[in-house]
Amino acid sequence: MRSHVRKVLSISAVVFLASLELGAQTNSSQLPNAPLQAQPLFLAYGQHSTPLSAPTPPPAQSGGIQATLTRQQAETIALANNPHIHISQLIAKVQHQAVRERRADELPNLNGNVTAVESNDGSRLSSGSLTASRLLTHSGGGVSLSQLITDFGHTSNLVASAKLQEKARIADAEASREDIVLATDQVFFQVLEAQQTLKVALQTVASRQSVTDQVAALTSSKLKSDLDLSFAQVNLSQSKLLQLDAQNNLDAAKAALSAVLGYDREIDYQLVDDSDTLPPLPPDPDPLIAEAIQNRPDLQSLRYSEQSALKFSKAQHDQLLPTISALGVVGGIPTGSAQDFTSNWYGAVGANVSVPIFNGFRLTAQASEASLQAQAASEQTRALRDQVVRDVRTAWLNANTTLQRVTVAGQLLKEANTALDLAKTRYDLGLSSIVELSQAELQQTQAAIGDANARAQYNFAISTINFQTGVQP
Repeated sequence: MRSHVRKVLSISAVVFLASLELGAQTNSSQLPNAPLQAQPLFLAYGQHSTPLSAPTPPPAQSGGIQATLTRQQAETIALANNPHIHISQLIAKVQHQAVRERRADELPNLNGNVTAVESNDGSRLSSGSLTASRLLTHSGGGVSLSQLITDFGHTSNLVASAKLQEKARIADAEASREDIVLATDQVFFQVLEAQQTLKVALQTVASRQSVTDQVAALTSSKLKSDLDLSFAQVNLSQSKLLQLDAQNNLDAAKAALSAVLGYDREIDYQLVDDSDTLPPLPPDPDPLIAEAIQNRPDLQSLRYSEQSALKFSKAQHDQLLPTISALGVVGGIPTGSAQDFTSNWYGAVGANVSVPIFNGFRLTAQASEASLQAQAASEQTRALRDQVVRDVRTAWLNANTTLQRVTVAGQLLKEANTALDLAKTRYDLGLSSIVELSQAELQQTQAAIGDANARAQYNFAISTINFQTGVQP
């Protein structure tokens, strides 16, 4: 599973999914196919169109009927309830307000003032902030207006940079959404695999219990030796250990499922595989790579961040240029000394040109810093693009290998079932020993678990391909 290179605003969260290790405690190293291993998903946050809401309550489970859950339903619940989705929405809203803050510099600034002064008659001079014009006894009110005319692109580039950052956060939100979907699929298939393994374990216990009872009866009749009974009891104990491990792994997987669905308590779902057949695998990874480069939200986020860095660099260089602003003030003076005021209103307009001459090379350093940051953002985009190509190709290779394992595992299970039937028949007829029957039982159990594991791994491999290529679920 890939590790994302995304720009995250102040918050990062890591979802660790529980590892599921299936198989008998004895001879576990002989089990074919290791189970799915959960890996950490590094979530990036952005914005998603789903509105913030409280966690959706789980379906009622009354009358002892266990609620069922399909993969699509699990994805929908996770997208509605998982707190990381809500965090990404809030962060995107934060960035939207940052855009509004930048745009405010392009809009007029209008201020209202009300002033009342009592001073000594004839006062004109003072120290501090009260200038001569304020040392006249009067009261009045008015408004002042300032409007930026041009700063030769500095403010407009800052606004453009903020807008691109907002798009990057939206792309991060989509990446966070796909993270949650993949995490949900991973745990969903783990629970399915654990359910199937527990089913195999229960069938194995029942089968070996039947054999043990049969051998015990034959032993009591002196038709079988105590060695046969000992082997049968050992096999039964191994199957019970397998059942305990399978039940524990199923409970752990269900706890992980409840967490990724956004619930603070475990919800006991009975998972249902909503796909009748295995999903097809594209014959060639090259179209998938092209699709990933086009659709991957984390790559889109870095592209927007790169463009934002370029705009910000341009804005920092524009600080070296003049700034031209228009100023205006108007108001009235209802009361005041008659000798001091010849009119009961005032007004003025003007313009101001500010030219940076020397500030200790601060603006030059800021421009150089922004240029280097833009270059670094470009290299980050290129690095992630190379990683996308590698991840998609690796995901396709893993899925292709897993698909072949599904075929082999299915054939192995069929042959193991046949071998077990023959071994039981031979043992009942006295043509073989309990060792042959025990070996056939072990192989059948391993084949059944391997078949469930291969199918779950292939379904998850397809989900990983969709994740790597940015395909919407």
